[in-house]
Amino acid sequence: MGWLAAIAACTSEKLVTSPIDDVLTDGKAVFRFDTFGDEAFWTDTLKMHQVVQGISPKTALGVGLKVDLDALPAGLVSQLKAGQVNLDDPATTVALLGLNAVVGVQASVDATNTVTRFGVTCALCHSTVDNSLAPGIGRRLDGWPNRDLNPGLILSLSPALQAPAVHAVLTSWGPGKYDAHWNHDNQNGPVLIPPAYGLAGVNLETYTGEGGIPYWNAYVAVTQMHGHGTFVDPRTGDAIRYNPDRVTPKLPALQQYELSLTTPPAPADSFNAAAAVRGQTVFFGAGTCANCHVPPQYTDGGFGLHNPAEVCADGGLATRGTTGKYRTTPLRALSLHPPYYHDGSLATLADVVIHYNTCLNLGLSAGQQADLVQFLKSL
Repeated sequence: MGWLAAIAACTSEKLVTSPIDDVLTDGKAVFRFDTFGDEAFWTDTLKMHQVVQGISPKTALGVGLKVDLDALPAGLVSQLKAGQVNLDDPATTVALLGLNAVVGVQASVDATNTVTRFGVTCALCHSTVDNSLAPGIGRRLDGWPNRDLNPGLILSLSPALQAPAVHAVLTSWGPGKYDAHWNHDNQNGPVLIPPAYGLAGVNLETYTGEGGIPYWNAYVAVTQMHGHGTFVDPRTGDAIRYNPDRVTPKLPALQQYELSLTTPPAPADSFNAAAAVRGQTVFFGAGTCANCHVPPQYTDGGFGLHNPAEVCADGGLATRGTTGKYRTTPLRALSLHPPYYHDGSLATLADVVIHYNTCLNLGLSAGQQADLVQFLKSL
């Protein structure tokens, strides 16, 4: 029987997780559940624990919050399917928070069903759900931009942000947009929440190319989420240091998890395959798109940046950043997250193609433009 024991021992060893698996597991937990201690801001300053206490699930879903189906008990899932859960009752929201079922939100609920602490995570903006049970209720899709989320409207509910001028700015942003410079320069210029998938091979994470994934993760975690960490950049005037630092030690695992999030393939029925083949020829030929959008991620292969005038873009965001320029945006999975451009000013891929055909004087025919759109949809 000794050989059986030896085989069993070898089999058991193979079940041990690898270091990279452990890192990805840790990174997923950081992405989904780590607030970096930002409850001090969202609870003590913004009083959002008081706000959510009186918000119904219908209202929460209406401002783009999502419910994680896998966090719900089977009995509750059955009741939701049968329409037996009151989605107009704020008590249901509190119950969902107690189950840790609201994507991107961490809340503490006491024995009296009172929300006592409230914080947010990366997943609030950079995850959505597949709507497999109902709109806004489904399985997580990490890395997908939550273009239903209305961060400004949510923030405008805070008792601490009721000054008329502030309230007007926040309510002007609209769904799927956030202004990560607003609390630095007091200007109003929201941009689209970007995907957090398909980042492997992408050197510049921000629209204006300030830095890569670690830079942007630290910037958002510390200056936007108000996590207790370190972010120092003389270009932005930030010199924030917390002790203990609850952000910096977690950045490597967070980055590895984000790098593991691949771009979802284009649905087979979402584009015309024959036209896409023709459009590929336009992309690499007359359209000159590949001069900047280089495979496999269809972004700049290095660290190139563009003056706004080069691409006939509004320079507002560029002037608020530290580079004064824009990066080459990756094109993978474009069709899954309209609208386009950093500010959402181009509603469709057809609008994007028309914009560049005009801006760069490409002289593409209507047929070439239509084929190019199909190729972009196929990426």
